Parts: sequence; structure tokens; C-alpha cells
Amino acid sequence: MGLGIEEVEQLENVARSFRDWDDQFGGGLRRKAVVGQLAEVNEILRERQPVRAEKRLWGVLAQLAETAATMSWDSGQQATAQQYYALAARAANRAGDPAFCAFALAGMARQLLGLDGDAGAADALELVRIARDRGAGELTPTVEAMLYTREAWAMSKLERPSGFRRACEQAKERFADSKPATDPFWVHYFDAAELAGTIGGRLLDMSRRKPVFAGDAADHIELAVQSRRPDRIRSTALDRLGLAEAHVIRGEVEEACRVGHDALDVVERTRSDRVRVKVGKLYKRTERAKGNVAVAELRDRMRPLVNAQE
Repeated sequence: MGLGIEEVEQLENVARSFRDWDDQFGGGLRRKAVVGQLAEVNEILRERQPVRAEKRLWGVLAQLAETAATMSWDSGQQATAQQYYALAARAANRAGDPAFCAFALAGMARQLLGLDGDAGAADALELVRIARDRGAGELTPTVEAMLYTREAWAMSKLERPSGFRRACEQAKERFADSKPATDPFWVHYFDAAELAGTIGGRLLDMSRRKPVFAGDAADHIELAVQSRRPDRIRSTALDRLGLAEAHVIRGEVEEACRVGHDALDVVERTRSDRVRVKVGKLYKRTERAKGNVAVAELRDRMRPLVNAQE
């Protein structure tokens, strides 16, 4: 007999609630629940369903798979994340949702770019190209802006500063045309703070090799900190840790410590592996200044988090 539309809507609401929770806190705390719901929807799809319901169920499966992928990535489970992103893209195709297929592919690109080194940067750039092709004519300016930030990230890892700058400008131009009321809910996280924080984070990556970029990194991340929604715990932690590191690179040790303590206040509220990795980077960055009393105090506070990663 299959599911009725009301039951499908309930599943859609569940999938959305999982996404909203992950956007706020991160850390994969509810990953098992998401995976369990994913398995249940997969079983439902094995049975014959009315055409309208089936298409929407594939959409639910795509949403759950993408959330499971992000949670897996945020928990350090890289291979599992890739599998779920691929499933999300396939399910979105079955649902007739090219925009969400593009979003899932962009997630795969982001996960590759988050790995150490530049080995995955070229593949990530290709995934962004494929995402644009899949979503051609169906992407809102906000989604297009997000894709340009992925391109910029790849360019930064490939050490192509002119390509990076160009992609950043294109991201800002497309975002200027954003109309949130027309955006799909799954891209609502990509607001002005996310744009600034993402660009700032990539400038910070570049400043680790060339400190001249640290000033721009600090400016962008500061803008993100000021405009970030208070319920975005994981993003706030990443912003503040990045800002602290930018100040260290610029030699502004006292300010780095002040921001660093603010960051750790937020870090303690999330179980995100990405946040813990970021703490480790700040810890290493402060090694040379550990003779400074303020730096030593900050490092003492970071040390248990760093040791927990080992």
C-alpha cells in the first residue's frame, strides 16, 4: 500500500531536524540516530510506493545521507563520509533534485579539501565543476556563491593565488544577489558570516606558508565572528580559533591569547573533531612563544584537548 503524503512529510521533518542540529553543534553525537533513520527509509524504498511519495522519499534519503556524511567527516571518519556523500548525490538524482545533488558533490569536495596536504585539491576542483554541471539552471545565487568558495579553497591549496582571488570575488558577487526567501532550507547556513569565515579560513591556510595573508585572514574572520548567529556553536569555535592563530602569525600574542580563551569557552560546548584538530593547530602555532606567561596559560588550557586527539 505504501506511505501516505503525511507520513512522508513527517520523515522530511525528521531529516531536517537532524540537519539543523548538526549545523548548530557538530561532532556527530546523533550520527547513529541519523544512520538508523537512513536505514529505515532505505527499507521503505524497497517496497512499492506511490510515485509522488517515492520521489520525496528519495529526497529524504538524500538529506539523511548528506547529514550522515557531514557528521562522519566531523567525527574524523573520512572514508565513511565519502560513501555517504556519494549516496546522497545518487539519491538526489533519483529524487529529481539536481541542486541538492550539486550540494552533495560540493560536500565531497569540502571533505577532500579538509584533508592535510594538497593531494585532494585537484579532485575537489573537478567535483565543483561537476556540481555546477549537475545543477545548471537550478542553483540559487547563494548555492553558486557556496560553490565558488569551494573553488577558492581548492585554488588556495594548489597555491594559485590569482585563481583564489578570482573565485572569492565571484563568491561575493553571487552572494550579493542572494534572496534567502528563495533558497532551499539546506543552504540557509550559508549566510554573510559563513562567507566571511570561509574566505578568512582559506586566507589563514595561505598565511601559514606566506604570513603576508594573515592580515586579510584576521579581517575576514573578525567579520565572521561579529555576524555569526549565536546558535552556530561549531562555526563560532572554528572562527575564534582561526582568528587567534591569525593574531599569532602577525605577532599579536596578547590579542591571540584573549581570543584563544574566548574560543576555548565555545570549544567546550562541541564534540566536533574538526574543532579539536583546529585546537591542535593553534597549540603548535604557539610553541615558539610558550615562554610568554599569557601564552603558557593558554597552552595549559589547550593541552588536555590536544592530548585527547593522540
